[in-house]
Amino acid sequence: MNRFSVAQRIEIIKIYYESSCSIRETFRALRSIYGQHKRPTELTIRRLVQKFESTGSVVDKHIPTRQRNARSEKNIVAVRESVTENPNLSISQRSQQLGISQTSVWRILHRDLGLHSYKIQLTEELKPADHYMRREFTDWVLGQLETDPDFPTKIIFSDEAHFWIDGFVDKHDCQIWGNANPQSIVERSLHTKKVTVWCGFFIGGVIGPYFFETEEGASVTVTDELYRSMISSFLWCELDGLDLSEMWFQQDGVTCHTSAATIALLRSKFNDRIISENGPVNWPPRSCDLTPLDFFLWGHVKSLVYSNNPQTVDDLKANIIRVIGKIRPDLCARVIENWVCRIHSTKRNRGGHLYDIVFPV
Repeated sequence: MNRFSVAQRIEIIKIYYESSCSIRETFRALRSIYGQHKRPTELTIRRLVQKFESTGSVVDKHIPTRQRNARSEKNIVAVRESVTENPNLSISQRSQQLGISQTSVWRILHRDLGLHSYKIQLTEELKPADHYMRREFTDWVLGQLETDPDFPTKIIFSDEAHFWIDGFVDKHDCQIWGNANPQSIVERSLHTKKVTVWCGFFIGGVIGPYFFETEEGASVTVTDELYRSMISSFLWCELDGLDLSEMWFQQDGVTCHTSAATIALLRSKFNDRIISENGPVNWPPRSCDLTPLDFFLWGHVKSLVYSNNPQTVDDLKANIIRVIGKIRPDLCARVIENWVCRIHSTKRNRGGHLYDIVFPV
């Protein structure tokens, strides 16, 4: 009976009732439609009528089959064709569609087909003038690399981020990763407590963390005065003993970073080796994909500091200090290598977003 479509089965039922519910007359009437040899047998007609009268339907009941879980050649071909047709399905969806266990689908994708899953990068929209400034910056970096291949190892990158007690991390242009734009609301308490963290990042490790807070431990807004106080009382001490004669300092265009007084303070140690808005070398705006703190550090720290669900600001700060303290220089070196890849990719994309490169860390 499986060879007859639902429409054909409905037609057979209609003819059966038009033939005064006679199986024999129905069988004869179907000869003119299907021919003598392709018409359904009387037994098929009888079973179809019984199904319809007992269930009210002519559709076969779906009988679940046991999922195939072997990494057979047939299954590998099926998964390959499925990915070619729709690369956006999740493993669970693909498993259900193909009738292959999720474990086998995962193994076929990774081990047999050599495929990896990638997430969409959501980042801030670039303005028309940003492309030019990003191209100008990458041209400058590539020029520095031609004369000094070790140039990336001589940059101290810096930035701040907010960590909330409820697990929310805010960065003025922080990147969010997902397989689609979630279009969802993140709920958090109106007066939830947070810590404001500054870090420096270079090939030798992470400088910091430094917490912007009152004497009572409450987080404060970073002003240019507080930022300069951090530089004078903390950063200079952290850099003590480090040869700064060829080191560069990078910061973004936040107002507290770019005031004339702040740039003058930085010049006292770095002279003209400053990458910053209003500095000797301009840092392109909306370029969180070009600073290691945004494309690596804050996301890495966030993924670990909330693992034990800290309940107090002191717990959160202790976790941040612990996680950052475990970041080894060899990891920082790989991140700096990745930064060079990003510079080349930005050049290839004429200052646009980085579409043509995978960023392993």
